[in-house]
Amino acid sequence: MTIESNNFVLFLMGPTASGKTEFAIEISKIIDSTLISVDSALIYKGMDIGTAKPDKETLINFPHELIDICNPEDSFSVTEFITLAKKHINTALNKGKLPILVGGTSFYFNALEHGLSSLPASTDESRKHFNNLLQKMGSEKLHEELQEIDLKSAERIHPNDSQRITRALEVHKLSGETLSALQGNKNQNKLDLNIKKIVLMPDRSLLHKRIEDRFIEMIKNGFLDEVKSLRKNQKLNLDIASMRCVGYRQAWNYFEGLYSKKEMVEKAIVATRQLCKRQCTWLRDENSALILKQMDIDKAINYLQERDA
Repeated sequence: MTIESNNFVLFLMGPTASGKTEFAIEISKIIDSTLISVDSALIYKGMDIGTAKPDKETLINFPHELIDICNPEDSFSVTEFITLAKKHINTALNKGKLPILVGGTSFYFNALEHGLSSLPASTDESRKHFNNLLQKMGSEKLHEELQEIDLKSAERIHPNDSQRITRALEVHKLSGETLSALQGNKNQNKLDLNIKKIVLMPDRSLLHKRIEDRFIEMIKNGFLDEVKSLRKNQKLNLDIASMRCVGYRQAWNYFEGLYSKKEMVEKAIVATRQLCKRQCTWLRDENSALILKQMDIDKAINYLQERDA
């Protein structure tokens, strides 16, 4: 099946463990589509088990763009994501296919929909400065500093989200302006297409159960061996973005002797549930979306065929 209108894309969003990938695949079986990953963890090669990346057979049968596009030690910016995503979107539309953007990285979705603000680029010196501060003070103390500088940003950023905290402080240091002030002027790289949104939002208790079961399954499937292999890469450490992914940081610290295996598992599950909570908070503001508690292919197809796109 093809969709008559060729001027819209589908954002298929949901918190971690909600079943987004399976839903996107089911839609693509009915509608001629291109699947485009919107996930800041799935971009990394060699990080398969801990990111819940679709298995090789699934990716052969249902290819996803923007999976396995860089090494774990590589930097990857939201600007790069937008550039690549727009390229794949345009290619899909030119072929008469529906671009389905599926994932849980809210920052990527938001940047595509609303554009980017003119933020100063990181420098080697500034990254080193704030990574050193993070090691000395910890994310919660830096979050307190951010509250004094930019309360609006601090209210949006979780005290444990070290990457976004240090970036907000870095922006202020480099530009003299707060992150919230600069983000209020977004227009660069905005996606110039209509967007339809489907949000898959199971009950929180079900998500928590799935998160726990999934991580236990990851351990059984060799997640610790995966992290052990990554630790052999001398370019990797806990300041690298890829190693900040939930699960990987906790497993890394387990190998450092900071946690027992039981503590590592508990901390990884808690961190994933905290991520889930942040994702759910963001998704609650998506008033224009079709909200589904469980996968409903008929409702999804009917919604996509509506002529308001």
